[in-house]
Amino acid sequence: MQSSFDISTIFPDDFYRFIVVVLFSLLLGVEQRIKNSKRESSKLFGTDRTFTFIGILGFALYVIQPTTLIPFMLGALLIGGFLLGFYLKKMTLEKRYGMTTIVLALITYCLAPLIYTQPYWLVILLVVVLLIFEEMKESFITFSKKMNSQEFSTLAKFLVMTGVVLPLLPKESISSVIDFSLYKFWLAIVAISGISYSSYLLKKYVFPKSGVVLTGILGGMYSSTATTFILSKKSRENNQPRSISASIILATSMMFVRIFVLALIFNKVIAMKIAPAFGILFLVSLIIAGFLIWLDKKHPDVDTKSLHLDNQMGNPLELKTAFIFGALFVFFSILTHYVNQMYSANGIKILSYLVGVTDIDPFIINIFQSKFDVSTSVLVVAIVNAVTSNNILKMIYAIILSAKSIHKYIIVAFSILIALGILFSFLI
Repeated sequence: MQSSFDISTIFPDDFYRFIVVVLFSLLLGVEQRIKNSKRESSKLFGTDRTFTFIGILGFALYVIQPTTLIPFMLGALLIGGFLLGFYLKKMTLEKRYGMTTIVLALITYCLAPLIYTQPYWLVILLVVVLLIFEEMKESFITFSKKMNSQEFSTLAKFLVMTGVVLPLLPKESISSVIDFSLYKFWLAIVAISGISYSSYLLKKYVFPKSGVVLTGILGGMYSSTATTFILSKKSRENNQPRSISASIILATSMMFVRIFVLALIFNKVIAMKIAPAFGILFLVSLIIAGFLIWLDKKHPDVDTKSLHLDNQMGNPLELKTAFIFGALFVFFSILTHYVNQMYSANGIKILSYLVGVTDIDPFIINIFQSKFDVSTSVLVVAIVNAVTSNNILKMIYAIILSAKSIHKYIIVAFSILIALGILFSFLI
């Protein structure tokens, strides 16, 4: 029986590596030509052919002596000296100080040893990142102009919270009575802050003037209750009843996503248990919001002025926010433990309805992390009850704070979600 034909056996491995070096070098050079197409060619260091020659030179000098790398290092000194001279001349004549092209040329020279010593996926990833970052130059400039010193300190704060403080905290429970550890406590803060911080950055820098629909989605990632509160008040200023109602429901739909993501982080067993109910609630909320948006397009509101939150959410990494969440987390840890001890499953179910008047995230994360002497189904019911209770609170907020024109949409939409939540609590 004849063996199957394998094209890779026709040429040696060096041939394929050489082809890859040439293609990647040419690709980087072509990108430079496109980027600098409006500049005078006499002032350019080089583009497609130059970069290809640099890649070939690096390949040739590397394969001559891949063990000691003496030819390759000498070539690096030669290329580096030439690039240094070019850079000094550019600074003198053009008063330009950018080094992007020079750095890309040096990386192109190093492609051969990378391809010989590293897996192909890593080299491909390197080239893709270089191309993307080079093309996003204007976007980075625009983004950096929006940033201020406070945002950098906020980012540093989040990195310290995640990469420094969290690993140092002990995972052992601080009490033999309550399943509570400093690591679990801080992990809860990091998880909530991470999701909220992502929404905050998207809202402030990527979609600063987002429309009504996007406002609900981004706000719901941060806090569906806060978004409902703000949009309800905004409805008194903007005559967009269907659009604002849709945005409020979309914020609630993102609450289901946020809680499910937190469940995946802290307790995958519960995540799989709540997935069917939350999936249906999410789809129903999307259908309701989509229907309201369709109605709005069919019968446009009088006021079509764009509506956005103007970053009213604030910074989710403020110490005040973290302390409030931490205090609620500790409070619910203690309260849930004693309710479980005294009233068992029924006590937790009743408590879950009561927590809807507060921030439900501390209670729910405590359910995810703690070990109670009740079944998983009881914990799932408690989570569904808490969400239903929170939806009741948001409906009340919306009715009290909003314009009368959105009341009928809010009442119908939230009533459907509340009814489904109650139904699921009996079916689980």
